[in-house]
Amino acid sequence: MLANLALTLHDVHFDLTREKVYTPSAATMRAIDELSSPVTVTYFYRSQEAEARRTRDLLLIMARRNPRLKVVTADPDREPMLARTQGIRLYNAAVIEAQGRRVMVQGTDEAEIVLGIQRALRGDAITACFLEGHGELPMDNFEFHTHLEGGASHSHGDAASQIIEMPGHGVGRLRRALEAQGYAARKLVLALQPEVPSDCTLVIAAGPRTTFLPAESLALRGYLQRGDSLLMLIDLGFVLEPELGRLVADLGIRAEQEVVIDPLSHYSTDPEMVAVTGYDPHPVTRAISLTFYPGVRPLAIRPPAEGLHSVPLLLSSRDSYTRPVAPVPGHVAGHVPGEAEDDSRSATPGPPVSGQRVLGVAVEGHLGRGERPMRAVVVGDADFASNSFFPYMANSDLLLAAVRWLAREERTTTVTTRIPVPPLVALTGRQLSAIFLIVVVAMPLLVVSLGCVVWWRRR
Repeated sequence: MLANLALTLHDVHFDLTREKVYTPSAATMRAIDELSSPVTVTYFYRSQEAEARRTRDLLLIMARRNPRLKVVTADPDREPMLARTQGIRLYNAAVIEAQGRRVMVQGTDEAEIVLGIQRALRGDAITACFLEGHGELPMDNFEFHTHLEGGASHSHGDAASQIIEMPGHGVGRLRRALEAQGYAARKLVLALQPEVPSDCTLVIAAGPRTTFLPAESLALRGYLQRGDSLLMLIDLGFVLEPELGRLVADLGIRAEQEVVIDPLSHYSTDPEMVAVTGYDPHPVTRAISLTFYPGVRPLAIRPPAEGLHSVPLLLSSRDSYTRPVAPVPGHVAGHVPGEAEDDSRSATPGPPVSGQRVLGVAVEGHLGRGERPMRAVVVGDADFASNSFFPYMANSDLLLAAVRWLAREERTTTVTTRIPVPPLVALTGRQLSAIFLIVVVAMPLLVVSLGCVVWWRRR
């Protein structure tokens, strides 16, 4: 009786499973703790499904966590009138209501329901506009591997090539990850319109290969002056036309025509896959582990325009050095060869000088007379965002953190779908050798030895 009274007064939940499948994830709990306004979730589940019942229990645990979250569960077979009233036609659907908005989520994934709660509380949709028209990595593709660009070691059969060849490849995984976070994604061709549309919360330029038209660069400048956000991933060899070069210079950045080589800190066995293991404090790099950048170009930091503040995000090791690379000529109509030489000239070959190189920069502040502060993240590589490398190490975490910061959602907890981990036991080589000697050698030898002893005694 005392135990029953204690459990009634103090909610206690025990989950003895290895993967804690009957407990909401830590990220889910943080997102629920952050709720500042009332939210109602009505979950219509099929009582015959074990997974649906598990999701129901998780929602009830979340509701006990924060009184602002009200959870109502119902079986459509037993309460068909309620299901019809809510417009439910399928099993395992959640209707989320908050601040006069209504969001419907289908499935048994707790992360999808929490993301639906965040969408309902967000109000205005966040749209990531992917630039196209300059050979950028396409956002709609089959998500297979991407051929690398860089030095001779990254050229896939053409030692002189400095360009990515991407038939049907691109940043589809990044787009899907953004959509999973509740963001909208669409294409943007600046050559067809005088300015960036107002519904673009942020613009992503993922690895352009050909130069921009001056009017496109001016449109990006006007977009940032309005207080919006830009994620620019500029690959090795990309030529900045003069107007875009001036915009990047106002951000306090100069993109060098060199490739960074890091003999100490690199991914796999390729010193041109520069790995970054430590970061200075910034909302983008908070709690980020190792990331790597194939064929990355260094970014020289300059004093930004008045009203702007730039911070290095990504740095190579002190043992890294650079090698000059010839720029790729522009192919967009309107580009005059030689115009961009001030921002894209090749360095004179000389002995390598070791030292830290800046690979990524975050910029914030007022550009020009803009009333709202703009934000920008510039990285000297686009390969790390491609389908080939997006899911590996912490590349995806860094990109999603950058997008959240650009969208002014850095304080929002990121909730991702939990991936079941099989109950594997990882053994070292020494442990494997010991098991082999004991099980395969010693134990059979012991049985044979005992048999020999018994046989000898019986003689």
